[in-house]
This record gives sequence, C-alpha cells and structure tokens, in this order.
Amino acid sequence: MQRRKFIKNTLVGFPLIFSPALFALNSKEIKPNGKTVVVIGAGISGLAAAKKLKEKGFNVIVFEAQNKVGGRLRTNRTLGLPFDEGASWIHGTIANPITNLAQQAGMNTAFTDDESLVCYDINGVLRNDTAFSHAEAELKTILNTLKNSGSATQSFETVFNRVHPTKVNDRLWKFLLSAYVTFDLGDLDKVSSTLYDEGEELLGEERIATNGYDMIPNFLANDLTIQLNQRVSKIDYSGAKIKVTHNDHITEADYVVITVPLGVLKSGNLQFIPNLPTAKLNAIQKIGMNCVNKFLLTWDTGFWDNEQYICYTPEIKDKFNYFVNVKKFNPKINALMTFAYADYARQTETMSDTQIIDEIMLHLRDIYGNHIPNPTHFLRTKWQTNENSFGAYSFIQVGTEMQHFADLAQDINDKLFFAGEHTHIDYFSKAHGAYLSGIREANKIMVAFYLGR
Repeated sequence: MQRRKFIKNTLVGFPLIFSPALFALNSKEIKPNGKTVVVIGAGISGLAAAKKLKEKGFNVIVFEAQNKVGGRLRTNRTLGLPFDEGASWIHGTIANPITNLAQQAGMNTAFTDDESLVCYDINGVLRNDTAFSHAEAELKTILNTLKNSGSATQSFETVFNRVHPTKVNDRLWKFLLSAYVTFDLGDLDKVSSTLYDEGEELLGEERIATNGYDMIPNFLANDLTIQLNQRVSKIDYSGAKIKVTHNDHITEADYVVITVPLGVLKSGNLQFIPNLPTAKLNAIQKIGMNCVNKFLLTWDTGFWDNEQYICYTPEIKDKFNYFVNVKKFNPKINALMTFAYADYARQTETMSDTQIIDEIMLHLRDIYGNHIPNPTHFLRTKWQTNENSFGAYSFIQVGTEMQHFADLAQDINDKLFFAGEHTHIDYFSKAHGAYLSGIREANKIMVAFYLGR
C-alpha cells in the first residue's frame, strides 16, 4: 500500500550529521573509557542507537517496558502465523535502510500490487474499474492543490468539505479519503490543511513482511544488553550523572537516549527533572498522534476475490472498508486483514471481539452473500489504550509546525537525546524514519564524547 507515496513521489537523500569529529569516529576505533549510555525503549530506533554505540565501545543498557523487543514492530504469532500488529510494509525499497536490514535479518517480503484491487459498493454492487481509477486520479489532483485553499487554523476536512461539497456524502469518496488519506495522515478533522503533504517518500516497490516484521528488531537486539519488563518512570538529569528510575531502581548514565513513542511523551507518565525545555514540551503537545487498528480473520477456506486488495464503500467512514488478501502472499493461509482509522479505531477498543467480528462480517456478507461462514480465528490491536504507545504514529495536525519535529529531535545539554519516528522531519510515521533517528542520535553521542562534552 503506497500511502503517502500517493501524495508525494520524491526521492531524497537521508539527512546526515556531518562533522570532522563524526567522520573520524566512524572511520576508526574509539575508547569511550567506560562511558555508559542508557537507551529507553527497545523499538527499532532504540535498538539502532544501542547497536551502533556498542560497536563503538560504549557500555550500553537498554530498558524496555514490554516483555519483548520491537516496540511498535510487534508480530503476534499465537495462531501459528505472523500477524504484524504495527508496521507491515517496507514503504519504498530504493535507498531504504529497512531493505538491507530485512535481508540481513531474514525477514521475507512480498511485492504488493496496488493495481490488484477490486471495489464493491453496498448491496455487493461491483464498482466500475474505470470510474474508480478516475476518482483516484481526481483525488491525486485534489491533494496536490487543496493546500492552496487551506489556512493554518483549518483542518483538511473543513477545507475539503468547503471546496468539494458534492463529495462529502459520496460513499466512494468517503472510502478514498479514509483508506488513502486518513490511514496515512491521521484524523481528517485534525490534520493540517496546509502541511498535510509534508514529509518525503522513497521510490521502489511496496513490500509486505511475510514471516514477521519482528525479525528486524530481533536481529538488531542480538548481543545487546536489554532488560525487559523495565518501565522507566523518571529521568533526573540535574547532576553530572543522569539518574534513570525504572521499576523503583535507579541506574546512572553519562548519556540517555529516549525513544518512547510520542503518545507516551504526551501522557506525562515519564517524569523529567528538571522539566523539559518549553520548545520540546510545546512540540509534544502540537504534533498529533494517529490511531489505526488492525484486525486479522482466518477461515478454513477462502471465499473472496483473488486480488491483493478488496475495497468496500459503506456509509460510515473509517470502518472495515479495506481488506488485504493475505492469501496472495501466503498461499497456505486463508486470511483477510482489515483496518479501522481515527475515531472509529478508538471506538473499536471499547468493543468486544464478537461485536467487531459481527461488524466486519456485515460488510463481507454484503459483498459475498449471507452464506459465508464466520471466521475460525480473530486477532486485533488496541493501539490507543496501549500504555506503551497511546496511538499508532505521529502526524501533522492543525497547529503543528515542521520546526516541532526538529524540536523533538533536539538534545539537551549533550546528555539527553531523543529518537523515534516522531523526531524525523522527513520520515515521521515510518519505520525507516525511526531507524534513521536512532543512528542520528548515536552519531550525536559519539560527537559529544569526542569533543569532551
């Protein structure tokens, strides 16, 4: 699924931190003299930073609140098949560090063809391919121009509804905005109407993990010192040494890398002494946190179209309108994966498994008939109420400025360093952005040590 590539199709180079000190540190061995780095969070950004710093001789300890590494790169294997609860795709394989990481880690992937798609309206009416393609092309044009009608105080939804009032209640347009825009950008009633197309995308294929995205964090975690089930509650950086409180224990460090998700920073559950600078606190508040939940259903036999994607255009937006045919890349598995976005995604977290299955089956039975069976198994996510994330990924909402991403990435006194997808101004919301942010912060620490800070 191409997601923001649908909006922007630009290849750019990765931003680098360049200095003579960093060049020297990357080209020769260094001796950190027992300097300790605590990394908070064993997601891909924390693991990337930890791995590089350990390779350079730092004493690195990773604290992870969950019972396994990966953060939002979580793979549920309880059914004997991999269900990626967070990241599923490599979005653009060209010049993407995840491409090489996947190969090194043994993560198998499959090409997902965006053209392999069928779309149904209510009552199982098959939508015309030409009309669907025409609407997609029109949406692309709208996304290229809507910001010209926007303002800093208005949301994408407000401006879209004003400029294109005839599309507001059109079921096809509800689907397109939901599956192609809300999925990527966040709640449309909150997304900025002027900055929604910020961020960069990579060229290349869209490839989905077929044996679990967790292969990557498991690979990065190899040989690292990681303490699981350690929830950090306080970071005191007022003295010469930083004191990190975790499970009522205190560990001292020379440098700390904080990689917890933006939602955790927003929650206030992590205390800083002294308080974080005003610019960073403002950025935490101003950048939005999206919610997307995923649902996997399996059957003994398949009954659906032999296409990669099955679309459905119901009256209610953001609700089980997009199905990924898992069987296309895992032929032995009869499964569909579907999604809920924004407020409806949050609403699903108050619903029982039975309620959700019933709602999904209403859509599938409207497409394929009342004779189709209920699924044999069902898995789901609850990202909004997950205390380790409080959402899925960051987005640009009304009031967000691009400077806020830079503010989140700003270190404090060469002691506290911040990584995660929400700190990458070009690749926020992406796994490769998270990974690159971890490398970036490791480089900063190496430079700080080299310069004696």
